[in-house]
Amino acid sequence: MVKRIIIFVVLFFLVIFSVNAQDTSDLQKKISEYQAKLQQLKQQKSTLSSQIQYMDTQVYLTTLQINETEQKITNTGKEIELLGSRIDGLDQSLDYLSKQLIKRIVVGYKKKPFTIFSLLFENNSANDFLNQVKYQKTAQTNNQKLLYTVQETKSNAEEQKKLREEKKAELDQLNINLEQQKIDLSNQKITKQRILADTQNDERTYQSLLARAQAEYAAIQGIVAGAGTETQIREVKRGDLIASVIPNASCNSSGPHLHFIVQEGGTVQNPFDYLKSVDYVNDSGGDPWTQNASKANWDWPISPTIEFHQGYGVTWFVRAYGWYNFHNGIDISGSSNNVYAVVDGTLYRGSYAVGCTLSYAKLVHKDSNVATLYLHTYPQ
Repeated sequence: MVKRIIIFVVLFFLVIFSVNAQDTSDLQKKISEYQAKLQQLKQQKSTLSSQIQYMDTQVYLTTLQINETEQKITNTGKEIELLGSRIDGLDQSLDYLSKQLIKRIVVGYKKKPFTIFSLLFENNSANDFLNQVKYQKTAQTNNQKLLYTVQETKSNAEEQKKLREEKKAELDQLNINLEQQKIDLSNQKITKQRILADTQNDERTYQSLLARAQAEYAAIQGIVAGAGTETQIREVKRGDLIASVIPNASCNSSGPHLHFIVQEGGTVQNPFDYLKSVDYVNDSGGDPWTQNASKANWDWPISPTIEFHQGYGVTWFVRAYGWYNFHNGIDISGSSNNVYAVVDGTLYRGSYAVGCTLSYAKLVHKDSNVATLYLHTYPQ
């Protein structure tokens, strides 16, 4: 019986997983194909038409990924349902076997304990004695087998329940992924419309936008690398006014915002790991607002409510436009243009020339290897 249970469980999951693999293999093949195509197009985006082709391919790829995730959700739901049926069957078997075992234990308890000597005196012949010994041994063996079966059934039921919980967690994550993919798809479509509106479908306008974005990226990289011109201003305390956001379009920036960068030991870090929770509005296009509670003890450099325009890392802008590979800070604005020191430190006025001059403030934190950069600002 135990062997039959184990064989059934193995066959059960082989069937499930083979069906699921068949359901998603075609989608996975298409996704791989369009991921490769997207990488090729990424290297070619020097014209408006190639940019639009890149975006169209990105939209189609995300649609495929949504279809794949939806199929996985369906398959995982079926697996959970089948696991539930299997668990119900094992629970029923366990209940029945446990009752049988208890009955045998009760019967054995009511009987007098036997020994070879007691059997010898209770039986009139050697043949009766041998039959009785054989019967007692068979009963003991059957009881041991029943106990083993109960233990195996209980173990199988627990394993199936554990697997069901894992599948439920997997399903929860798939639903989270699906929601993010739908957000990405919506943002990709909006971004395409935005670039068409910004360029008026004009190649020269597109080239101007591209050059400006790439120039700003080069300037930021130069500042991070320490190539900016910097002059010490003064020592400041946490919360002191240190700069103001440039109130209009500035060097390679289409509008007022603070580009806030954190460096630790010269390496850029995610600013969210250091900043406290705050009221905000997320208009980033879907970038995550994530904070590290163990580190987050800085006040924000601008007054809330914070408008969150672009996050850290591979952001919506990076994914949508592909003009650069990584956003090394966060783009934010607040209820005023005032910029404040996040900790005590030494304030510097900085600038970087890249066709135009990108103005910024730099704060070297006191007794620390951390520095913060406040780009698109006028230091005070």
